[in-house]
Amino acid sequence: MWVFGYGSLLWNPGFEFVEQTIATLPGWHRSFCMRSIHHRGTSDHPGLVLALDAQDDAHCQGLALSVAPDQQAATLEYLRERELISSAYLERVVPVALADGRQVEAVTYVIDPDHVQYCHLDMEEQARIISTAVGGRGPNTEYLHNTASHLSELGIKDEDLDWLSARVRELTPN
Repeated sequence: MWVFGYGSLLWNPGFEFVEQTIATLPGWHRSFCMRSIHHRGTSDHPGLVLALDAQDDAHCQGLALSVAPDQQAATLEYLRERELISSAYLERVVPVALADGRQVEAVTYVIDPDHVQYCHLDMEEQARIISTAVGGRGPNTEYLHNTASHLSELGIKDEDLDWLSARVRELTPN
């Protein structure tokens, strides 16, 4: 079993894996299009988290993580508890291209475009929200900066996250 990570799974997978490699998922775009009312915000002050938003001409680079057969059931149980805390994410098995040319099917979590937590905000509004929101797993800024830095370490370019990270640092000069 493979898992495709594009956000916090890059830096905090929370499960054992036997292989990791950069992978590309066609037809999806990584964006802060999900309001977070649990992990990085609250119902009164929602934060934003990344989700995969369908887009025909897009692709998303992330990590494919291979799970050993004896860990697959426990990993799925863990991921479902973590990612499906609200019904804003949908679990999907999608085709991804691994950096070495292999094609595999991977479990990932995509946004439900009909869910109330789905949003499209301009970049400045995203930065403003991320700079102040805090949820059960900590500050929204931590989520953004950890994801942006891990993408950079992996050699994955994401101009939107780079811009947001820089802008949020301007808004939170501590």
